[in-house]
Amino acid sequence: MARGVFSCRGSVSRHQREDSRAWSADAAAGSTGGGDEAQGGHISAEARINERIRAPEVRLVGPKGEQIGIVSINDALKLAQEADLDLVEVAPTARPPVAKLMDYGKYKYESAVKARESRKNQTQTIVKEIKLRPKIDPHDYGTKKGHVERFLKAGDKVKVTIMFRGREQSRPELGFRLLQRLAGDVEELGFVESQPKQDGRNMIMVIGPHRKKSETKAHTAGQNQNRSVPSPRAAAAAAPEPAASEPAADGAAVPGPA
Repeated sequence: MARGVFSCRGSVSRHQREDSRAWSADAAAGSTGGGDEAQGGHISAEARINERIRAPEVRLVGPKGEQIGIVSINDALKLAQEADLDLVEVAPTARPPVAKLMDYGKYKYESAVKARESRKNQTQTIVKEIKLRPKIDPHDYGTKKGHVERFLKAGDKVKVTIMFRGREQSRPELGFRLLQRLAGDVEELGFVESQPKQDGRNMIMVIGPHRKKSETKAHTAGQNQNRSVPSPRAAAAAAPEPAASEPAADGAAVPGPA
């Protein structure tokens, strides 16, 4: 009796390991309905291919996404061999599992290229921080405002912090007015993304740029391209022509040939 219990537990753990590698039931349902998985879209990183597929029969999908139907695993492997393709299990939790004929090596390479391109195009949002005092000097305020403008032009967010010390904590309106003044001075470059709020001894406001960082880079690249040096032929065509000699005034003698 003890042996039976032990073997049952072992069987359950083995199924659990298989389920951990398998797709979710939703993905399987989408595959059986001819979704992205059946068309050769997203495939599990640990997908079984060719002889590693253990199901006796599979729902076979052709290389162009056409539905072939339910066939035995031997017939599916034979079709894959004749077409010089791989048999890839794209939905192992379906009943029967869904398998697709494809060039698995080419698929993995194209997926890696797309992943690299997507990571390259992603822009990381950076939050810069500027700290001010409620009674800041006008010159220091101008310097801090210049930093905020530079950050916003670069496409970064700016976290502005007003630091209260001592008796200044009883005058939060000073910090609020200072933040409102700063937001008005840089309104052409950014907008108030997070309204001023008290955080202990500090008051915080977040200003976001009007343009995203990717748009800022594209705009800067376009400006640099427009500033490119013109070709010598274009420069010669744009050069002003030399002024012609002015005609003699009426009545003035025009010198003849010597």
